[in-house]
Amino acid sequence: MNPEAGVEDRAGRAAPKSKRGLRTRAALIAAAREVFERDGFLDARISDIPKAAGMASGTFYTYFDSKEEIFTEVVRQIREEMLHPHVRESIGDDDPRELIAAANREYLQSYRRNARLMAVLEQVSKVDEKFRTLRRERGAALGERNAAMIRDLQERGLADARLDPLITSWALSSMVGRMAYTVFVEGDEVPFERLVETMNQLWYNALRLGD
Repeated sequence: MNPEAGVEDRAGRAAPKSKRGLRTRAALIAAAREVFERDGFLDARISDIPKAAGMASGTFYTYFDSKEEIFTEVVRQIREEMLHPHVRESIGDDDPRELIAAANREYLQSYRRNARLMAVLEQVSKVDEKFRTLRRERGAALGERNAAMIRDLQERGLADARLDPLITSWALSSMVGRMAYTVFVEGDEVPFERLVETMNQLWYNALRLGD
């Protein structure tokens, strides 16, 4: 029996409860990220993950059952990083244009940092239903977050009340996400500040926000 066993994680495996176990698991996830960024999902080998973490090869199976399981954890970490649920608190400003600008900037910066993994997720989601679902969940969570912001602006009389908050959020979020993929994954050359400014202005125009 694994002495590090504690509460179950999202995959059903007993998660580590000691600080050492948590550190080891986190180090494996970080190493897996490096391997997936370098080799992609299909060509990545499980044996390379503990090697990249400086651990014995058998250590991997103490914490994970498969390459799919650890890749899922990598994707979940990216999702949490990219959602930025506390933009309002981080900038301390209720001005709608400032909120939208901060949210778009943080999302695009995060996408740029994670571009290689976003490309891997796009690749895998085309052939694996589980990761296609994870990709959809990430998009849905982002859409719900932005819909809540739009709804709040409408209730305050700051945004066009005729717009459906969720549909509007999906449309505008998809636009930003697709542009991020085009620029940071496919490599189309667009200056970052120009990209941010243009995405912001399209949001302002769509919601009919004043200056």
